[in-house]
This record gives sequence, C-alpha cells and structure tokens, in this order.
Amino acid sequence: MIYLDNSATTKPDQQILASYTKAATDFFGNPSSIHSIGMDAERLLRKSREQAASLLEVNHQEIVFTSGGTEGNNLAIKGIALQHQSRGKHIITSSIEHPSVLEACQGLEMLGFEVSYVDVNKSGLIDIDSLKQKIREDTILVSIMHVNNEIGTIQPIKQIGEIVKQYPKAFFHVDHVQGFGKVSMPLYECHVDLCTISGHKFHGLKGTGLLYVRNGVKFYSLAHGGGQERAIRSGTENVPGIVALVKAMRLAKEKQENITTKLPVLQQKLINHLEKNKRIVINTPTEQVAPHILNFSIPGIKPEVVIHALEQYDIYISTKSACASKSTDESAVLIACGKPRNVAISGLRISMSYETTEKDIDYLCEKLDDIIQNLRKVMG
Repeated sequence: MIYLDNSATTKPDQQILASYTKAATDFFGNPSSIHSIGMDAERLLRKSREQAASLLEVNHQEIVFTSGGTEGNNLAIKGIALQHQSRGKHIITSSIEHPSVLEACQGLEMLGFEVSYVDVNKSGLIDIDSLKQKIREDTILVSIMHVNNEIGTIQPIKQIGEIVKQYPKAFFHVDHVQGFGKVSMPLYECHVDLCTISGHKFHGLKGTGLLYVRNGVKFYSLAHGGGQERAIRSGTENVPGIVALVKAMRLAKEKQENITTKLPVLQQKLINHLEKNKRIVINTPTEQVAPHILNFSIPGIKPEVVIHALEQYDIYISTKSACASKSTDESAVLIACGKPRNVAISGLRISMSYETTEKDIDYLCEKLDDIIQNLRKVMG
C-alpha cells in the first residue's frame, strides 16, 4: 500500500499504540479521584502536560488537552469571542481556513459578531496590507492557519503576530494542525496567544489534541462541569489518549529534521514529473510551502475518477480537506487563489509523511501517467 493522504490522517505509530495501551491498562483511574489509583493517573497526566509544554517550549499551565483540531479551533474562536464581546465584536480570519474555523466564525456572525475575511494572493499567502486595513480597535480575534491543508502554503505567522500585538484588545489564534512536526513555529517568538494541534496528523491517535492558551488569556468555556483543563474544557481527561499524543509529539519532533531534508526532494521530484504533462496544472506554490503537500489539477477529469483509479493499484491520495472532500463543488481554497473553476473542481492532493519513499513516488508517477493516458483515450 502507498498511502499519500497524510494531511487527512496518518497511520498510527506502533510505539504510540503501545503507549496508549499501557496507560489505559495501568493508569485507568479518574485523575480527579483522591485515592491512590486516581492519584497515579493524575501524576501521569501532570507529567504528560509538562512534556507537551517542553516540546512546545511553553509553560505547562498553558496546555489544554482536547479531542483534536476541530474542537481546539472552536474552543479558541468561540471561547475568546464570547468572553471578550464587551471589548468588541470584530473577528478577522482568511478566506482559505479549515472549515472548523470558517464555520465557527459563521456561527458567531449569526450571534451578532462581525467577521472580516482577509484575501490571499495566487500562492495562497495572506495579503498583509489587507490585514492592516481590516484590523481595528474593536478587533478581538485574528485567526490564521500556519500551513494550508490543501495547497501547503506557509503563512508569515511572525509578521502577522507582530501586527496583532499592536492592538491590545486582539488575540491571535493559529491553526497549527498541518504545521506541527513539519514546519517550526516558536509560539512566544511569533506572539501567538492560542494554537491548535491534532495528534492524528502526525502518527498519533484520532480524538487527541491540544490547545495552547497563553497565560493570562481569559476564556468562556463551551463545556461547563468539573472544571478540568483550567475550566476551559470540563470533562474527565482522556489520560491514555494524552499519553499517546505526547508520545506522538516527541516522535514528530525527532523525525522533523528527516522530513525537512527528505520530503522537499520528493516533492520536487513530483513537480518535475507532473510539469511534463501539459494537461496538469500545479496548484501548490513554489515558495513558502510545506514539504509534505502537493496539490494539482487535471482539468476536464473528475478528481474522484483519478482517486478510484489509483486505488486499484493500492495508491491512496485525496481531493481537498477530508472535512469537505465529500462535497462535489469547487475548492474554496483554489477559488480564493484565483484559479478558474475547471481547475478548482478538479484539484487533487498528495500528502506525504516521513514513511514516504522515493520508490513510492516513482510508482505513483508511473500509474498516474497510465491512468491519464487511458482516460484520454476513453474521453477522446
């Protein structure tokens, strides 16, 4: 099997599965219980929090464990908006965010908040001048992703953070789901107030993640109850999942150097091959791009046809974000980048991991050529 849909989810690492099983078996107690079994679980939870903070180079009190990217993004956006609406009701995001950000903002618009959407250029990069024009004294939140999940564009997070910092009422949230373990982003240096991470994007388990919340940031909780996780996310903590998440974070950090040296070579190999076919349009930009994502279109050919044809050879790629992949309309990201509709409705995404090999890419290129040639014959 050649699995190249790692931006949707990754295959869990066996070491991480082992960590989960051991924690679930040996530390099954409720961390809030005061007996020894509960206290053992609480100690493991505390140790995991400290390790996660160390890997992110932040304070352990700034770590809030969640179920993943969608919950983290909703917590950050709605929690800040509802808590600080007396200071202002203006939010800024971009037109190419993940659905969990865009739809959270749309939900707030229904509650009376005003949302401004910053445009991007043809490479998917935020228009900094547009951001400067849109940010106001009553802006309370700016939410911009680090790495775009469809085309791989890396946003200038530090530059954006410096702009937001000039507005005392505004908080800066970053969706770091596609960036963690692939593209570095020092949280303090980039002036980030809130940051979302999801475990299953770097060989951890689904249902695990965290939200970095800078000390001093006040939140309106979306889940009231026992007051766990700084009262930001009440509910009994998933200790085995948290242990697995931190293990995945550690392994991702260890593999990051390998990713930053190997994957750009494989990415360029793919680009060089695809560029030979005049029917193919490459949508991923050439600069400021993550090494693991490559997006391209074959106008006139439905993407699902290519995906299912490759599946016959045990090769797995995708279209757009997995959260929107069952929708048959065009990619909002490609439209925002100024792509014509025939390109936007035919986008395909290849997303690699540290397990991807040159042999995998060679085989993909070979079979993709065969499929395109056969489809051209059928279509005339």
